[in-house]
Amino acid sequence: MAKKVSMNRWYHILFLLCVVVLNPLVSKGQELNIVVTIDASQIPDMQQTVLSDMQSIIKAFVNNRSWTVDQYNAEERIKGNIVISLISLPTQYSYTATAQVQCSRPVYGTTYETILLNYFDKDFVFDLSPGQPLNYNENVFNSNIVTLLSFYANIILAMDYDSFGKLGGNQYIERALNIAGVARDQMVGFNATTDPNNKGSLINNLNNQQFIPYREAWYNYHRKGMDNFIKDPVGSRKIFFETIKTIQTINKVNPYSILLRSFFMAKRDEIINIFKDADAETQIQLMPMLRELDPTNTEKYQQIIKK
Repeated sequence: MAKKVSMNRWYHILFLLCVVVLNPLVSKGQELNIVVTIDASQIPDMQQTVLSDMQSIIKAFVNNRSWTVDQYNAEERIKGNIVISLISLPTQYSYTATAQVQCSRPVYGTTYETILLNYFDKDFVFDLSPGQPLNYNENVFNSNIVTLLSFYANIILAMDYDSFGKLGGNQYIERALNIAGVARDQMVGFNATTDPNNKGSLINNLNNQQFIPYREAWYNYHRKGMDNFIKDPVGSRKIFFETIKTIQTINKVNPYSILLRSFFMAKRDEIINIFKDADAETQIQLMPMLRELDPTNTEKYQQIIKK
């Protein structure tokens, strides 16, 4: 697996190797910097102390754990958001909820953050009592909240590592797939056969050999396109265009799969801004593809050709 190379060290690889060799006791740091938000507006009697405790437990589990063997400085941690909207409280400390899971990564040479994942989970069902310890073992079903958080932690890592190295997220996809397999008969949302849009379908897409070209295009989009856009916008647009053509090809075999649609959930606004300044011929060729792949947002894509 290609190890992730952080943004501020791309031109300092030799220096980094020297540091690692000369100082083998450098400790690894936590990889994730996720903002956790709990929305309890639909449960008006929710105690604030319970809500605060829930938020603290979830945040600590996600952010204070080392999910990889790589070293991260504080400023290199992967940024993201998990917004959990509580819907009902069937029994004490048992919740039905939804979750919006997002993450991003910086674009080299800019202050811009490109969105990697923007996924809505309509089946975020869990139990969590105040002060409950969360213990993680990917091969054992511990609790539904541990399963959900560890699953998305590995999905976030997979998307991030794939953007820095070709198929760089393999081991995190394998972990997420294993977590989903253990949880499939225990929890709602992990059985891909029941819903083509659920989290089980998302990880199955990522693990499917038919989607390898998508993952390779994902790397090209970010590492060769986004990270070089300031230096070479014309060349980068060609890469973005080829990425969308690759998605179109995969879509013919796997129509409207959740992984392909998640691309447009994350990249829709970015694509519009990128191609607003493209040449007219490119815009004309691009529009039919966008209408085909993301039809519900056809009107929004018209911004590309409006001058």
